[in-house]
Amino acid sequence: MNTPRVAIQGIKASFHEEAALKYFGDNVEVVECTTFKQTCEALKNNKADFAVMAIENSIAGSLLPNYNLLREYNFPIVGEVYLHIQLHLLALPGVKFEDVKYVHSHPIAIRQCGEFFEEFPNLEVLEKSDTAACARNIRENNLLDTVAIANLSAAKLYDLEVLERRIESNKKNFTRFLILAKDQQDIAGVNKSSICFQVGHTIGSLAKVLNIFSENHINLTKIQSMPIIGKPSEYNFYVDLEWEEEKQYDHCMRKLLKAVTNLAVMGEYKKNPMK
Repeated sequence: MNTPRVAIQGIKASFHEEAALKYFGDNVEVVECTTFKQTCEALKNNKADFAVMAIENSIAGSLLPNYNLLREYNFPIVGEVYLHIQLHLLALPGVKFEDVKYVHSHPIAIRQCGEFFEEFPNLEVLEKSDTAACARNIRENNLLDTVAIANLSAAKLYDLEVLERRIESNKKNFTRFLILAKDQQDIAGVNKSSICFQVGHTIGSLAKVLNIFSENHINLTKIQSMPIIGKPSEYNFYVDLEWEEEKQYDHCMRKLLKAVTNLAVMGEYKKNPMK
């Protein structure tokens, strides 16, 4: 196969690039995008073969706007990858912590470090588009009063020093990334799926659906509700399922068709361990 072109939100040394390298290996061509929507556009317009999209973090929670992008573009999910996220304060060499006035980073990274910044209310924390871009900006503009929250790859690439290590609120900090493709692929060992559906406005309708999973020995690893735009009190339920035997999953899906509306299989793929 030719070198895969992988669209990421961010630039080199970002966590999305790290996720792409972990999933695909070092032989990838990274397509840098400013926003998650741009990664989908790159895939749509054949500027990339795959897109990597963060979907949830163990501290900051789900990236809710990305669920809307998954529905809007309807690209199949063909894989997943977990990253152990370690966040550091990066500054130009020689900068002292007491001289710092501003902190720049991606909003999700900032949320993962809330406890640290509660101790330093004098610091002005500003949201930016990408962790690595914040590190690059400090180097390019010689910012002596600003630090970036980013990873060690960004520190090395932009020749910055680590002022404070591991400032994330919980050291067991993982982000889950989805791998999107333009078309469904043949994947060996499929044992996980992401689906979306709606249920009726009747008592116990969601409980009946959850019982279908239990009765068929299907492990529900995530459920996320999202309001349907323009339809008050109506929701899409996004669910991740895992199974040991494919026949259990097949039987479950046949039962599910009769219990829900607008059932969509967003992807069937091989689960990836959190490590």
